[in-house]
Amino acid sequence: MVRGRAKGTALVSSEPLSFWGGYDPKTGEILDRRHPLSGQRAAGRILAIPFTKGSSTTTQILLEAIRAGTAPAAIVSRGEDSFLALASIVADEMYGKPIPILAVSPDDFARLRTGQNIEILETGRIEVEAGEQ
Repeated sequence: MVRGRAKGTALVSSEPLSFWGGYDPKTGEILDRRHPLSGQRAAGRILAIPFTKGSSTTTQILLEAIRAGTAPAAIVSRGEDSFLALASIVADEMYGKPIPILAVSPDDFARLRTGQNIEILETGRIEVEAGEQ
């Protein structure tokens, strides 16, 4: 987990995402045409995916997206993901631009819906705007 603050509209999927070939760091678009979020832009949003597929290339793609300003505002998953966390930590060191990476319980993850307005607090708590649950 990488703590931080973020606000944005949720973009949620029950399917894992491969950042290598599945996320365009130039635009923030999800490119994987087999993924349910295909064609959606995650840039500036709270991206919620159960976990990532792939390897250390996840770190490379997310780090480039953070540098380019096309990364999600934060990423929420159902478990710790060292590749996502590493990208945020390196982005903080290199660019001073970390993004929050949160691991939540499967029950908390299941409550997230695309379109909800979400705020992530420094404590790691997720607040969903009233009326959006």
